[in-house]
Amino acid sequence: MLRMWHVLSGVQQGGRHLVELSRRWPRRRVQTVVSRVTVCWKWVSVDGGDVDPRWSGVSPADEAALEVGLQLAGTDDVTVVCVGPAEADTVLRDALAAGAHHAVRINATTAASNDVAHAIAALAHDADLVVCGDYSLDRGTGSVPAYLAAHLGAAQALGLVHIDPSSSPLRVIRRLDGGRREVLDVPTPAVLSVEGSVARLRRAPLAAALRAKTAEIRVSPGPAAAEDMAQITAYRPRARQLPAPAGGTLARVRDILDIGAAEQTHAETVTLEPSDAAALVIEQLDEWGYLGEQPTD
Repeated sequence: MLRMWHVLSGVQQGGRHLVELSRRWPRRRVQTVVSRVTVCWKWVSVDGGDVDPRWSGVSPADEAALEVGLQLAGTDDVTVVCVGPAEADTVLRDALAAGAHHAVRINATTAASNDVAHAIAALAHDADLVVCGDYSLDRGTGSVPAYLAAHLGAAQALGLVHIDPSSSPLRVIRRLDGGRREVLDVPTPAVLSVEGSVARLRRAPLAAALRAKTAEIRVSPGPAAAEDMAQITAYRPRARQLPAPAGGTLARVRDILDIGAAEQTHAETVTLEPSDAAALVIEQLDEWGYLGEQPTD
């Protein structure tokens, strides 16, 4: 149950206590439950390596992971790790501008989830908490957080829809099948994966955005040579093969347009007397089958 309250302040004047009602909503004091947080981002680009902001970058779930990490760490250390080529420095600078303290890029494009998790675990071995998004723009398997927890020997809580940053131990809610929810108290160290609806990444101030343009981004060797690995690309479903239409192209066009078979009728304009026009209309309707048999007296 969410409790809301006002802050009251008492002022004594002439033996009377005047109670002033604050016009602001008080903010709950957030208790920092961790000191070192590592946030994992996954860089995705379009085919051919071209950087297009519409189809490249990180997913909203990854951005939510950074916001969760910033809230949990408070003023302590937050490191963002991303596996990707040099073009991924763009999103890492965005993370620094939003409040991350360090940015590390693992110099590779992609590899098996276990290999990626092993490379990230080598950088996050001293982290109290590792936060990941639960999906990426290329519709990956989402298995990296589980592999990370295995390599780090840490607890895991995946598919989270809510995190309470003021609780100790950390209390989270994860999504289950059938619309059910599970409430967990997560000890540290732990690996979390969050949905994009958990939080919205804060907007970076102008001064921080300018500093991030020249900030240092540490580059770490990847799990394999970049040229030996496939490019991470946005998900595009494979084209479905359909059999050719029967009867030829003209028959297919007629079926689509619903204009009948080979026999076609054309409109005809006639000028008749009213009685003759009525007889012609009745005759045509009877031919089309709209009238049917007429009852006889």
